[in-house]
Amino acid sequence: MHNQDEREHECDNSCDHDHDGHSHEHSPADELITVRDLVRYATSRFNRKKIFFGHGLQDAYDEAVYLVLHTLHLPLDRLDPFFDACIPADERQQVIDIIHRRSDERIPAAYLTREAWLGDFRFYVDERVIVPRSFCAELLREGLSPWIPDDESVARGLDLCTGSGCLAILMAHRYPDALIDAADLSAEALEVARINVEDYDLQDRIRLIQSDVFDALGDALSEDARYDLILSNPPYVTQQAVDALPDEYRHEPAMALGAGADGMDIVRRIIAEAATYLKPDGILIIEVGHNRAQFEEAFPGLEAVWLSQASEEEMVLLLRADQL
Repeated sequence: MHNQDEREHECDNSCDHDHDGHSHEHSPADELITVRDLVRYATSRFNRKKIFFGHGLQDAYDEAVYLVLHTLHLPLDRLDPFFDACIPADERQQVIDIIHRRSDERIPAAYLTREAWLGDFRFYVDERVIVPRSFCAELLREGLSPWIPDDESVARGLDLCTGSGCLAILMAHRYPDALIDAADLSAEALEVARINVEDYDLQDRIRLIQSDVFDALGDALSEDARYDLILSNPPYVTQQAVDALPDEYRHEPAMALGAGADGMDIVRRIIAEAATYLKPDGILIIEVGHNRAQFEEAFPGLEAVWLSQASEEEMVLLLRADQL
């Protein structure tokens, strides 16, 4: 007597035969019938291949669930109703192809799916930009009190080294009355940012500017054109860390990662010039990752406030305009 699972397995296997009764060449798709099978296969393969997780998902299981559900066009937040659904052979092959590209070519999941998430915000991404990941995103969700006492007080903001435009878009949502400039040296990155700005219908509030740090922003801004808030998640990876990066990061634009021997090359330029662009009571926020020691060595006279958030400690620093 066959149980229900065995009958379903036999039914699906029978569907994998050609119309004349001959079975096609054996592949994983012959045996991986359900969403559960595909998630298990992906999790095992990712662990076996020792792929690296540093682009938003925490481990092999989370990445497996995400890639399977996305490829099958299923809701990303509802696995349970579909766990034992039987998947047609052509769809199973699409999932397996994605799993193999992730594990064999070490392509970050976001580049395979052309999307990345920061909280509830979805962004288009491809290899022209680094995969969005920023501790600034969490800070913007929580608000920047007491440095910005109320969200309506921000009239102008700048996202420096904007990449995909994600932080500029989060700033526009956090500060509903603000006009935001989003600057990046890479024309290709700004093409991606434009897609995201248009997706969120923020063309009237976010201006995209190709600029090498502040170079194209005007060196004599009038008082009313200065910024209440400058936010930057610049390149800050040290040369030693660049040399040791996992293969997944090799798919990202190198110019968006490395910043000299101590990782502070771009940060030095930002700190040297930011006072010109900030209002007298404005604030500058820079993400430097694990490089607090390098920052404090480079700027021994600056008493930065280190902002901590729920997920990580002391990756982001804050300076007032009067300190610069």
